[in-house]
Amino acid sequence: MKTPADFYTPLAIGAPDPIRELPVALERTIHFLPPHIEKMRAKAGQIAKNVDVLLGNLEDAIPLEAKEAARKGFIEVAQAVDFGQTGLWTRVNALNSPWFLDDVTEIVSAVGSKLDVVMVPKVEGPWDIHFVDQLLALLEARHKVEKPILIHAILETAQGVKNVNEIAQASPRMHGMSLGPADLAASRGMKTTRVGGGHPSYGVLADPSENRERNFYQQDLWHYTVARMVDACLSNGLRAFYGPFGDFGDSDACEAQFRNAFLQGCAGAWTLHPNQIEIAKRVFSPDVDEVRFARRILEAMPDGSGAVMIDGKMQDDATWKQAKVIVDLARLVASKDPDRASAYGF
Repeated sequence: MKTPADFYTPLAIGAPDPIRELPVALERTIHFLPPHIEKMRAKAGQIAKNVDVLLGNLEDAIPLEAKEAARKGFIEVAQAVDFGQTGLWTRVNALNSPWFLDDVTEIVSAVGSKLDVVMVPKVEGPWDIHFVDQLLALLEARHKVEKPILIHAILETAQGVKNVNEIAQASPRMHGMSLGPADLAASRGMKTTRVGGGHPSYGVLADPSENRERNFYQQDLWHYTVARMVDACLSNGLRAFYGPFGDFGDSDACEAQFRNAFLQGCAGAWTLHPNQIEIAKRVFSPDVDEVRFARRILEAMPDGSGAVMIDGKMQDDATWKQAKVIVDLARLVASKDPDRASAYGF
């Protein structure tokens, strides 16, 4: 592990200085674009206006024979589209794949100055981050990229979850992490073929009673992992995200899963289908009534000290901190969403 004195030292001569704090960005929806499909590339500019992050997907769901076409298609989109406030990310292929090295070298060479984040699949420990960190620094120096490209890790192996805090602390280039439930389920030997969401057989049974039927309550398979990820990310100044929800036809279940992640501390979620975009934007934007009440707390306690009564409920420095989290997020949402800005009263 690098010593504190060297942690923010560039890893290559001519590479940009590492950042010391994540840039402010709205990232409720990370929308996956399959760049090997021409009609999707043609829609990229319009999609970018409607999402917070547009991600060119090069890994899972891209056929083996289309890997190079996907890489070239992503570069084409990155060069052609004005992304404005929308983040530009890519998910590269796994570190042990035949495509990873070309993914990174060709993309940084062509569009490194526009790329915000590289999402790295199946990260198992800090050693994976160290490798990508060094490679990006060398490529940034070679291609005169002035802003460091950040790294986002996907937690989709048991070892990765075990090493989650070490991964979070591996580099100042770390942006955050996402839950990868499908590969993680396989790695753990979990008995489910679902991509995200619950399972009808995973739950608790109510205590027996002579007067009523014993109810079965479905539980969240991913609660433990999301909580570990959130703790590791937020304690290290990073952002946590829910990954894919694979049942595109069940919007209610998708919304419930996204809302669980939001309440636990996640900043956003992946959207794989157009009908998930508005769900993610709605869920990961704070509720209007909560924002208005949080603003009342901040107005009643300008310096965050002491205690006040609002609507018969005591508010103190702890609830002031909660209110500030909600209002800060609402202001970020309002900067990109005029309708919600008006509803929030900004």
